Amino acid sequence: MDLRQLRYFTTLAETLNFHRAAERLNMSQPPLTVAIRKLEAELGAPLFERGVRGVRLTAAGKAALGPAREAQAQARAVRDAVQQGATGELGRLRIGFVGSAVSERLPRIISAYRAQFPRVELELREMTSAEIVEEIEARNFDAGLVRLPIMRRVPLMLDVIEHDELVAAVPADHALARRKSVALRELADQPFIIHSAISVLHIITILECQKAGFAPRVAQEATQVQTILSLVQSGLGVGLVPARMARFAPEAVHLMPLTEPIAIEMGIACRPDAEVLVRNFIAVAREQSDTQTLSELRK
Repeated sequence: MDLRQLRYFTTLAETLNFHRAAERLNMSQPPLTVAIRKLEAELGAPLFERGVRGVRLTAAGKAALGPAREAQAQARAVRDAVQQGATGELGRLRIGFVGSAVSERLPRIISAYRAQFPRVELELREMTSAEIVEEIEARNFDAGLVRLPIMRRVPLMLDVIEHDELVAAVPADHALARRKSVALRELADQPFIIHSAISVLHIITILECQKAGFAPRVAQEATQVQTILSLVQSGLGVGLVPARMARFAPEAVHLMPLTEPIAIEMGIACRPDAEVLVRNFIAVAREQSDTQTLSELRK
């Protein structure tokens, strides 16, 4: 018994006439008659009672009709699932993201992706850039939003999807809070709330402070940008945070551009051999990218 035989059976059951069933199936009547007899022989019971005016279902035929329709529906579902999987319309994506992506980039990408591929299941997890890269390399995750640059050579595809800059965050009652901008070297004597050591922003902050002629006096490390802003608000120190996180800053925190801007970037990472499901996500991320220059950002 195969799907072709089941299709012949259900078509004849719906028309109750060999001639009309053959027309619907786009075949001649004799092969249909032979196919139905073979099916009945295989099942061990007649499915139709033949008469002068046509046929009618036997008790066995009535019992078989529902399961036959279900089997064909399941076969269609399998075919549709294969097609949707092959085009990236069905499946499961595991995406890592850095905390600062939550401000605007991740919501925009996810919203656009869900609109185009509503049947794809998304698993999202917040991690550091280094962790995301490791998980993608290990094939535990499919793609990730990471801070660039990655501090080691990796066999991954990396596309810049956002330009940003670091700005100084100080308590609103700080002496520098009256300023519209500040030079990084003017913060040399301040305690710093800094990104945790496993963060790309930690390394960038340390290097930029050294370029400005000092080593930052670290009062506290934090993984989340929101945590840094909260600790700055409490008066524990000053910090450097992405400018695009400004809307998350408490009222008691004042953000100032640096006189010598420190450029930072966010990228989307995936393996070079990524399947179509992942490539679709990357394409949407690129469509939602914002690669304005720093001068444009500051207007």
